[in-house]
Amino acid sequence: MASFSQFGNDLYTGARSFDFVGKRRIWYIIAAIMVLGAVLIPIARGGFVFGIEFRGGSEFTVSGVQGEIDQQVATDAVLEIDPRSGPRVTVVGGDGVRVQTEEVEREEADRISTALAEAYGVPPEDVTSSFIGPTWGADISAQAIRALVVFVLLAAVVMAVYFRTWKMSVAAMVALVHDLVITAGVYGIFGFEVTPAAVVGFLTILGYSLYDTVVVFDKIRENTSEDGVESRRTFAQSVNLAVNQTLVRSINTSIVAVLPVAAILFIGAVVLGAGTLRDIALALFIGILVGTYSTIFIAAPLYAHLRENEPEVKKQGSRKPVVRSDATTGAVR
Repeated sequence: MASFSQFGNDLYTGARSFDFVGKRRIWYIIAAIMVLGAVLIPIARGGFVFGIEFRGGSEFTVSGVQGEIDQQVATDAVLEIDPRSGPRVTVVGGDGVRVQTEEVEREEADRISTALAEAYGVPPEDVTSSFIGPTWGADISAQAIRALVVFVLLAAVVMAVYFRTWKMSVAAMVALVHDLVITAGVYGIFGFEVTPAAVVGFLTILGYSLYDTVVVFDKIRENTSEDGVESRRTFAQSVNLAVNQTLVRSINTSIVAVLPVAAILFIGAVVLGAGTLRDIALALFIGILVGTYSTIFIAAPLYAHLRENEPEVKKQGSRKPVVRSDATTGAVR
C-alpha cells in the first residue's frame, strides 16, 4: 500500500510519468481497431440479438420446478407443438424457466403451456404466458435514441461553456461515442441479448464516462492556466502531467465502481437469474472499464492534438523543453 501511495505521489509531482500524450497515435490506432471490430464483427455475425421486447413474440414462465432444471426439456416440449417457434430457454432464479418464442396464436399458446406443465411436472396454473408486441420495443428504442441525442447535445454545450473551449467538448464527445460503440460492440460480438434494461445501462454509461473526463479536464485546465512565460513545460507536457496526476484517482474510482457492479452482475446472472439486474450490470461493467480507458488514452491526448496548431501553443512549444532524466519512465525534472 505504501509503495502504491508513493507511486501516486511520484505521478503527481512529476518524478515519474507515462507519456500518454506523446504516444497518442498508438492510442488512436488501438481505438480505431477496437471501434472497427465493434462495428464489423457484429455485422459479420448477423447483427445484434434483440430481446423479445424489441422483436415481439410470446413468453412462457414456469415456476416451482423441482430438482435440477434441464433447459432441453422445455425446448423439446415447445418444438413438439410448433417446430417453427424458435424457443429460447433461460433459467430464472433457482426454480423457474422462461421460454421465449416467435408470436403464436392463443390456442397454440395454451397447448405450449400445457406441454411445459407436463414436461416439468407442475400444475398448469404455475405456467403463465404473455404476448409482447414489437411496437413497444420500437417506442422504447425511439425514446432511447432521442434521450441519447439530447444528452450529448446538452453535455457538449455545458462542457464548452464550463471549460470555455469547444475543443474540450469535442474531445469528450469523441471519447463518449467511443465508449458507446465499443460497449454495444461487445454485446454484438458475444451475442449478449439487447434488452430495455441493457439500453438503460448504455445510457447510464454516459454519466460515468463524462464524470471521469471532466475531472481530468479540470486538472488540465488548472495546469495549463499556470503555464506563464517562465514555465518550461510545453502545452502537451502540461496536459500529460494532468493525466498522470489523476491516473491513480481514475484507477481507484474505476475499481470502486466496478466491484459492486461485478457483484450485482454475479448475483443477477448466477444466483437469482434476474434478467434485468444482469442486463443493466453487464452494460455498466463493460462501460466503466471502457470509459476509464477512453478518458486517459483518448480524451486528453485528443484535446492536446486539437490545440497543437494554435499560435499560442506553438509558441509555448518552442521553449526549451523540460529535461527528462529517465528515458524509460519519462520522468519530468
